[in-house]
Amino acid sequence: MSSLADRLRGIVTPLEGRPEGRPRQEDGDAFIEDGGGRPSDRPCAAETLGGEWRELRGQRFLVIDRKYPPGHRHGEIAVADTLPPEHGCWSRLPILNGPAAPPRDGRMLFIDLETTGLAGGAGTYAFLVGCAWYQDGGLRVRQFFLSNFSAERALLEAVAEIAGLCGAVVTYNGKSFDLPLMETRFVLHRLETPFAGVPHVDMLHPARRLWRRDVGDSDNVGRPLTGRNTSGCQLSSLEESLCGHVREGDVPGFQIPARYFHFVRTGDARGLDAVMEHNRLDLVSLAMVTARAAQMLEDGPSAARTAREALGMGRLYERGGMTIEARAAFLRAAEHRDADTLTCAEAWRAYAVLSRRERRFADAAAGWRQILGLPRCPPAIVRDASEALAVHHEHRLRDLQAARGFALQSLYLNATRSRQEAAQHRLARLDRKLSGPAPVAATLF
Repeated sequence: MSSLADRLRGIVTPLEGRPEGRPRQEDGDAFIEDGGGRPSDRPCAAETLGGEWRELRGQRFLVIDRKYPPGHRHGEIAVADTLPPEHGCWSRLPILNGPAAPPRDGRMLFIDLETTGLAGGAGTYAFLVGCAWYQDGGLRVRQFFLSNFSAERALLEAVAEIAGLCGAVVTYNGKSFDLPLMETRFVLHRLETPFAGVPHVDMLHPARRLWRRDVGDSDNVGRPLTGRNTSGCQLSSLEESLCGHVREGDVPGFQIPARYFHFVRTGDARGLDAVMEHNRLDLVSLAMVTARAAQMLEDGPSAARTAREALGMGRLYERGGMTIEARAAFLRAAEHRDADTLTCAEAWRAYAVLSRRERRFADAAAGWRQILGLPRCPPAIVRDASEALAVHHEHRLRDLQAARGFALQSLYLNATRSRQEAAQHRLARLDRKLSGPAPVAATLF
C-alpha cells in the first residue's frame, strides 16, 4: 500500500512522460526534464501564448501585448466609437461610483485578474494580471503572466510601473475582489501598492443600476456576492446586450484555475491560450461598457435608450449630487415609451423623494399622484405615495378631508405593524381636527 506522501506526489507531479522518481527543473518559461529535453509536443509558454519573456532581478515572467486598432469591432461597436476625450478621461466618470475624487492626470487603466481561486487571502495568487488603456486611437492590452510563483515580486513591480502612470483605475467587481487581492500580494512582498490614492471606478455597481433587468439576469436578483460572482449582471451578458458580441468557445470561469495548475504541473501551456483570450475579451468589454456609461452621463438623460437606463442614470446623477440632471432623468424614465408599470412607479417615487428633499413640495405631490394613477402598481409604492400625500394635504395644503382619505387608503395596504399604528394615529388626529374644537365648559365663580 502506498504511503500518503506517495499518493500526494502522484497528484502534484504528473507521471506521464517522466520516469518514476526523476525530478524536474524549471527554466522560467516551462517545466523541463533534468536532461534539458522538452517533449516535442510541448512548446514553451512564450511560443504558445504569443508573448515575450521579461526578466527582473533574475526572475522571468511572460508579457503578452495586443493592440486593438480604432477600426476593430467588438460586435457592433468599434474601438473608435468608445474613445475618451483628448485629456484621457470623461469628466463625469467619478459619478459612476457616487461622489469621488476626480481622476488624476493620466490615462484610465482597466484591470482584470485571473486567479488561482476565489477565496482571496494570502493563498490566492493572481497568475494573470490584465491591463488595458487607450493609446493612439486604439486600445492597448498588456497581460502579465506568472509562469512560476518565485517570479511574483518581479511581476508585481512591472504592474506597478504601468499603474503609476494612470489617473484612474476601472475594474468590474474590483472593489471587493481584484484590488484587495492585488494589495494583499503587494503587502506580502513588502511593496507599496500603486493603487493607493488612485480614483477607482468599479463598473459592477453602476452597471447594475443601468442594465441589470435588461440583460435577462433577473433570477439572480438578491443573490449575495461571493468571490467574483457579479450577482445578476455578468460582464459577458452586458457584452452581448450592449455591444452585440457573442463569445464562441469561451472558457468557463470555473475551469481557469484548473488550467493554470495543469500548466504548473506539466509545463504545457496549450490550455492557457483560451484563458488569455478570455481575459482580453473581458478587458475590451470593460472598456466599452465603461465608455457607454460615461458617455451617457456626459450627454445627459436624452441619451438613455430605455426607461431602465434613464432610471439608472437618475440614480447615478443623484448620488453624484447633480440633482437637476437626476430629476430630468427620472422624468424621462417615467415617460419613456417602453416603461413598464414597475419602472414608472420607481421613477415617479425617485422623482418625488428627490423633489421633497429639495423642498419642491408641489412637484413631489405631483409625482406621488402619478403613482396612484398607475394600474397594478406594487402595494409598497402605493403605500408610500398615500402616506406622503396624507402628510402633504394635512400640513401644507390644510385639506384635512383629502388627507384623511389618503391616510385611510394607506391603512388598508399591507404594511408593518409600526406603519399601521402610525396610520391609525394619523387618522385619529385628523378626526379630532375635523370634529372641530371641543366645547369649553362654563367656569363657575
